[in-house]
Amino acid sequence: MGARGGGGVIAQLSGLVASLEADRCVIDVQGVGYLVQASTRTLSALPQPPTVARVLVETVVREDAILLFGFFESAERDWFRLLTTVQGVGAKVALGILSALSPRELVGAIAAGDRAALTRAPGVGPKLVVRLLTELREKAGAMPTGGGTVVAAALPAGGVAADALSALGNLGYRRAEALPAVERAMVSLGDGVGLDAVLRASLRELAR
Repeated sequence: MGARGGGGVIAQLSGLVASLEADRCVIDVQGVGYLVQASTRTLSALPQPPTVARVLVETVVREDAILLFGFFESAERDWFRLLTTVQGVGAKVALGILSALSPRELVGAIAAGDRAALTRAPGVGPKLVVRLLTELREKAGAMPTGGGTVVAAALPAGGVAADALSALGNLGYRRAEALPAVERAMVSLGDGVGLDAVLRASLRELAR
């Protein structure tokens, strides 16, 4: 387990989830506890302490502090980087937006000019919404939508993916953990695959 990065900047942490709070967590890497701020979406996807997990990290260096912001998937980190390029959107507001809207929902809201959806995020008022829509409209379409929400949106009632999620839940996996694994398994195995194959592939994903 360890931290990776270039030039002293941390890009990823792999270690024990030592604690989970409302807006942050502590990742213990070989006895060193890293305080990582994160969206509620990322925090809900992390396993309960003390379990090994990997967190993607964006390091923000300030004059008085080095702050770490964590993400369960790369799509969310990419959106964090883009959101913080908009004037008036700091790290806290960006995490608030990502807590209120998934990457997929952000793409849809910006493409549709949905001001109501964006103002659900704390710290986002009418002026900032206009700025977000104006500055990100052309960029949003090229942004990743992430993997975690696809299965939830496309799960047919009683389908193989739904059955796999149910079985993984019976094995003790939380839905937020199982969703991305089942999605990747379904994509890699293709149409017409059976439940046993999806379960085996999903368990391999979860064991990584």
